[in-house]
Amino acid sequence: MNFFRGVISGQAAGPQPSGAETIQKLCDRVASSTLLEDRRDAVRALKSLSKKYRMEVGTQAMDHLINILQTDRSDSEILGYALDTLYNVICNDEEEEQDESEDAVAPLPVSGKHKNVSVPDENAQKQADDLGLQFTDTFVQDPEHVTLLLTLLEEFDFHVRWPGVKLLTALLKNQGPQIQGIILVSPMGVSRLMDLLADSREVIRNDGLLLLQQLTKSNAAIQKIVAFENAFERLLDIITEEGSSDGGIVVEDCLLLLLNLLKNNSSNQNFFKEGSYIQRMKPWFEVGDDNSGWSAQKVTNLHLMLQLVRVMVSPVNSPGATASCQKSMFQCGLLQQLCTILMATGVPADILTETINTVSEVIRGSQVNQDYFASVNAPSNPPRPAIVVLLMSMVNERQPFVLRCAVLYCFQCFLYKNQKGQGEIVATLLPSTIDANSISAGQLLCGGLFSADSLSNWCAAVALAHALQDNLTQKEQLLRVQLATSLGKPPVSLLQQCTNILSQGSKVQTRVGLLMLLCTWISNCPIAVTHFLHNQENVPFLTAQISENLGEDERLVQGLCALLLGICIYYNDNSLENYTKEKLKQLIEKRIGKENFVEKLCFITKHELYSRAAQKPQPVFPSPEQMLFDHEFTKLVKELEGVITKAVHKSSEEEKKEEEVKKTLEQHDNIVTQYKELIREQDAQLQELKEQVACMTSQNEQLQATITQQQSQILQHKDQYNILKLKLAKENQGQSNSQGDGSQVNGLQTEELTQLREEVEELRKQHSLLQTQLGDKDALISSLKSGAAQTAEGPAGGSDDTELLQELEALRSQVQSQSTEIGQLKMERQDLLRRAEVGCSDTLPSSDSSLDAAKMAELESRLGAQTSEMERLKAEVKNLSESRAELEKRLDSTTSTVAILQTEKEKLQTDVQESKKEQDDLLMLLADQDQKITNLKWRLKQLGETVEDEDDLDTRDQTDDDDEEDEDED
Repeated sequence: MNFFRGVISGQAAGPQPSGAETIQKLCDRVASSTLLEDRRDAVRALKSLSKKYRMEVGTQAMDHLINILQTDRSDSEILGYALDTLYNVICNDEEEEQDESEDAVAPLPVSGKHKNVSVPDENAQKQADDLGLQFTDTFVQDPEHVTLLLTLLEEFDFHVRWPGVKLLTALLKNQGPQIQGIILVSPMGVSRLMDLLADSREVIRNDGLLLLQQLTKSNAAIQKIVAFENAFERLLDIITEEGSSDGGIVVEDCLLLLLNLLKNNSSNQNFFKEGSYIQRMKPWFEVGDDNSGWSAQKVTNLHLMLQLVRVMVSPVNSPGATASCQKSMFQCGLLQQLCTILMATGVPADILTETINTVSEVIRGSQVNQDYFASVNAPSNPPRPAIVVLLMSMVNERQPFVLRCAVLYCFQCFLYKNQKGQGEIVATLLPSTIDANSISAGQLLCGGLFSADSLSNWCAAVALAHALQDNLTQKEQLLRVQLATSLGKPPVSLLQQCTNILSQGSKVQTRVGLLMLLCTWISNCPIAVTHFLHNQENVPFLTAQISENLGEDERLVQGLCALLLGICIYYNDNSLENYTKEKLKQLIEKRIGKENFVEKLCFITKHELYSRAAQKPQPVFPSPEQMLFDHEFTKLVKELEGVITKAVHKSSEEEKKEEEVKKTLEQHDNIVTQYKELIREQDAQLQELKEQVACMTSQNEQLQATITQQQSQILQHKDQYNILKLKLAKENQGQSNSQGDGSQVNGLQTEELTQLREEVEELRKQHSLLQTQLGDKDALISSLKSGAAQTAEGPAGGSDDTELLQELEALRSQVQSQSTEIGQLKMERQDLLRRAEVGCSDTLPSSDSSLDAAKMAELESRLGAQTSEMERLKAEVKNLSESRAELEKRLDSTTSTVAILQTEKEKLQTDVQESKKEQDDLLMLLADQDQKITNLKWRLKQLGETVEDEDDLDTRDQTDDDDEEDEDED
């Protein structure tokens, strides 16, 4: 113990041991001491020496310290000392090491190589970094050491958890990929680290943010796990608690972690959008009117927030994901908030530049966002469009270079896939729309195009080229633009003025910009090519530029001139005799040489700045002199280089064959287009017919349901009618039984006569109903015949329609035959009734004397009441029958297709079956009536009345007829 006290107190007692010897003795004490207090003191002493004797402590004590972490888990103090010692050995951050002064001890005498240097040179820093990497490799040789460290992070004790977080952060800084792999395969490894964000102690939470920053670098798998551990929610809550953009360094750390999680990770970006976290970003950009007090931390925070927005809508993301995020940003008001910052005053230049770049990517390719941006006005008097204000900054050479590049990028994004915006920009240059009292975008572009500043020339040329990108209409419209060069001289076209400036030999940057504008303008526009070739000076100027042997700087101009001349060949419609395709190729072969021409053309793609510009749409250049190529122009060069080379080497015969092939392909394309249009029309008609069939089917189902309901009601009424009829029969039978024999016979005859009258009336109604149905079927058959005649002209289906008509004719004949049988039955019924009435008239005189007058009156009144009740029921049945007939008629009107014809056929068959059933019912009814008449005759004979048989009646009728004939002869 005296030894430890001496080391810690620094008292000199005789010759002092060297640092290495002291560390060796401390390591032996850690390894051999049985008392926890001795080991704790030894580890504490190692911690105090670990900063100055980093090499010795790392090489001699690391194994003992790791053993302490494994064996002394119960003592948090010794664990904290061990973790701090390991951190001091592994960490390479000199400033952070110097800031830690906890448990400081007096320094031991060291050699000169261990002395602290206030400003270490590069070699010393490199040696320190190598030392940290060496000790990190030693620590992670066994992955269980990292797993042990993750387990210690679960300890809530501050003296264990905080140094554990710092140690793991240092390990990730030195050997990130290796540590990430170990944590990724460790069970619940990432989840344990995410718990640090929920720690109530801000020091641990803040260092946990730094740890997660190192953990999520360049590892998509860990980024996904962290995101699905609810990281977005926790980080946004911390940002809000810390004051958003006005917060401190903690907000910056949260934003850096969010950038790690979202950048180049489409899965996390989609999760961020689907979780409605974009809406929570809007309050970040709500800056007040007083923008004078912008602290450095606020500028940093807002800069990171703008980068976070750009990550979600970056052009390198998938188009679908970008469009979805752009839509969400417009709907939640984030774009409007960014435009407010854009037009605000007092905003720092770097924040304004980044805001312009952010707005650019939020509106790029989104028609809704582009339309909104076009409607934004600057708070000036009079109000001016934001586009005009930004263009004024772009063509102003006194503005910062990065700001001018940002404005150019914003203008390019506004016109990207925005033909409406392109038309509005070009319209400001046309003579009919120029307003002399206001500054327009077209005037600013023309002013910048012909100013003395080469950077303004280049920016204006590229901006105007984007107004013509992939828009043939605007290329033709721009040919109408006329410029007044000076007083007293006629105006010249914009195309001619550009070539005039080229011929004057201005700066390389200006000429490159103008050549890019001309190439974009006349490409895929034969009319513009004709206008360009119409000037007799243009082609000689281009050939002279290409054929000359100039310096390195001029070779790029020569390549662009070769590209422009090649476009004139490829898109030439041979409307000018002096400059047809063949003559231009001959001119190249004579003046330049084909191989030399192709070599100059290929120099464009070999240029270093061409490759840099082709990487991403945003114009980012280290200096204004290197601002030569535009991203969209590199796409045009890549597209045209090969076809121009082939066009130059092709002979006239090959061109003729190619033109013939093109014409043939165009004809085939036209035919295919016509067929496609025909198919579209047929698809539309088919869809319409399907909708009609579906509508008719639904109507048919409704009518069927209505008919079924009506039929059930009719059956109910028939049942009620039969019940009333039975009641009436029972009442009549009871009254007849109470009377005498004579009155009984008369009552029975009266009842029978009443029933006969009702049955006759019912038969008449059925007959009239059958006649009506027969007429309907005749009309239907005639319509089917006409339809069959029309369909017989078609390519198919005639045989089916003929069979259907034959079946309908057979059904019609069956209905007619049944109608004839019903008429015969009706005649027989009337004959029977007439015979019954004759029999009743013969018996009435003999029975009048035996009937009482009062009873007869009562019976007649009751009979009248029952007759009126029956008439009322008949009227109800008639009304129901008429409503049913009307519904059936409406149903029949919907039968316009072959399927419905088949349904009508089945209905006719059903009608025939019903008619047969009714015929059978009538036959049974007639048989019943014959039986009743026979019974009446038998009773009359018993009463002593003379009753003639049917044969006697027939004989008497025949005798009467003979007598009449004899009288006629006399």
